[in-house]
Amino acid sequence: MLYQTIDLCKEYGKPPLAVLNQVNLNIPKGSLFGLLGPNGAGKTTLLSILTGITPKTSGQVLVNGVELEACIEEVRATTGVVPQDLALYPMLTAQDNLNFFADVLGLKGAKRTQNIDYAVTTTALNHHLNKKAQDFSGGLKRRLNIAIGLLNQPAVLFLDEPTVGIDPQTRRFILESIKSLNREGVTIIYTSHYMDEVQNLCNRVAIIDRGTILIQDEINQLLRHQGKNELRIHFSAQNAEKLVRQLPAFPHLTVADSHTLTVETSNPFTVIQAISEKLSAPENEVEYIAYGQQSLEALFLSLTGSDTRDNDAR
Repeated sequence: MLYQTIDLCKEYGKPPLAVLNQVNLNIPKGSLFGLLGPNGAGKTTLLSILTGITPKTSGQVLVNGVELEACIEEVRATTGVVPQDLALYPMLTAQDNLNFFADVLGLKGAKRTQNIDYAVTTTALNHHLNKKAQDFSGGLKRRLNIAIGLLNQPAVLFLDEPTVGIDPQTRRFILESIKSLNREGVTIIYTSHYMDEVQNLCNRVAIIDRGTILIQDEINQLLRHQGKNELRIHFSAQNAEKLVRQLPAFPHLTVADSHTLTVETSNPFTVIQAISEKLSAPENEVEYIAYGQQSLEALFLSLTGSDTRDNDAR
């Protein structure tokens, strides 16, 4: 086990407010680990503690069986952190950004050149090095943000929402790059609100809410044991919310989004037969119908609820 937390707690303020409450987490070496949670669940605080940025209040954080405080310098030297907020200087070129952060890391000589080349090659920034970061697209800024996090060729990489606000092509490139890094042996701890992204990318997942780990396991095991069979009906028009009010009442009939209805059922044919008249209406054109194990998003919502979380995350 690479990272292990034992009854980890973090409190802020007076009177103390518990942000993390007896968190017990296991992150295996070499895993691509997804950490999920609503806004305010405690994800950012947990990542800050694991990377040695924020001190814990109580409990333990072990890295390869050693207390984090006892090996903090080694952890910092071998860990890369890519924050959700862009950590770069917009007035500088990409090359100057990389040179500056290489200086911060104390990289010199051949090691410095090698590590910058590694970061640039991994993120495909070769043709953009002399452009100012302020002139980059959102996708290029994200790639430069990741390149900065790779400058020490980390053994462990923390990625916090690395695909926010980018086009599908760049998103695909970043996800493929993450998979490649993991295949090379880099342990990756990944947070995202894109459930499909996590489901397709990560091999192990933990869900945290209100400072407590609700569930953690290999993703296939989670969906196999926790998931239920569901029928998904996807419409070409955004009629799902209107349509659901016209249908017979079914247990567990929900609007997944404006295009999609889901029904938790073990007999999909009965459901389709019961609503076939409405489905055949021209304004309710069905793009596809799928049936099988519920998605990670459905599991997430069943554990954390569907209420919006508008408070700032910590």
